[in-house]
Amino acid sequence: MHIARYRAVPPSTLRIVPLDALTLVYHRASGITHVVDAPVPEILEALGDEALTSAALLDRLSERFDLGDPDPFALAVRLDELAAAGLVERLCAM
Repeated sequence: MHIARYRAVPPSTLRIVPLDALTLVYHRASGITHVVDAPVPEILEALGDEALTSAALLDRLSERFDLGDPDPFALAVRLDELAAAGLVERLCAM
């Protein structure tokens, strides 16, 4: 069974600018600016350069924020979206 782990791309490849309720994330490698909302900035910050499973990340986010009713499936989907956008690396381990 493969368990996916995720980590944010190196901070040097991103320029993150809060803008009212939204956040702009400029990805230097692709030249694309992403306009994101919570919880994307929080996910990137919580991951850092550490590779975490979605379950471990959800635990970390729950410690830092009042998530109310955390949804593991929704977080996994969001992580895969961020990986497709190039903001998060998806690593597979056995």
